[in-house]
Amino acid sequence: MNYKLHSLNPEQTQLLNNGEILPIMEQFYTIQGEGFNTGKAAYFIRIGGCDVGCHWCDVKESWDANIHPLTKINDVIANVKAFNAQSVVITGGEPLIYNLNTLTKQLKEKNISTFIETSGAYELSGNWDWICLSPKKTMLPLQFIYKKAHELKVIVFNQHDFKWAEEQAEQVNENCYLYLQPEWSKHSQLLPQIIEYVKQNPKWMISLQTHKYMNIP
Repeated sequence: MNYKLHSLNPEQTQLLNNGEILPIMEQFYTIQGEGFNTGKAAYFIRIGGCDVGCHWCDVKESWDANIHPLTKINDVIANVKAFNAQSVVITGGEPLIYNLNTLTKQLKEKNISTFIETSGAYELSGNWDWICLSPKKTMLPLQFIYKKAHELKVIVFNQHDFKWAEEQAEQVNENCYLYLQPEWSKHSQLLPQIIEYVKQNPKWMISLQTHKYMNIP
């Protein structure tokens, strides 16, 4: 793990490296609002810690893992089961900073589907039913994750992002679904442009942050 947390004792360091504890920012049961799995019920686990640094990020409070409590994975699994969730979305922050093998192993043992949302900038760990790759210009994805992604979701913030999206689409496997998503603060301005772009380039689809329209987490 390259990302460092402060003031860990040796036991905590070992548990973190093993993926038995993680800095959990928040957990909640909701409806997936973006991408291929839009509209599906899912339990979200947001892990603190990110050094990718997107200036338009809408959860900057997730960046500093040190302000989020180190939580036992067994407690996280118990929370998932309490809601009888059938699928779990692991997000961040950048979740692949951490070893996610233990978390996904326990989820799979309980027949819970595992989805991840990642920039792809770190090595892949965990057992995943669905990998949503959302690449960022500040830290490019690893080639291995490009090839493993089920879904490519490019956030459009300016005109250059259309060119960037095409460059990213060249890297993924031929079965990967391609999505363009307007950055929320500019969605009313960008959505008409994205609509026209997708009409001209129908290999792409549009992802919207429907959870914000529904006013849910």
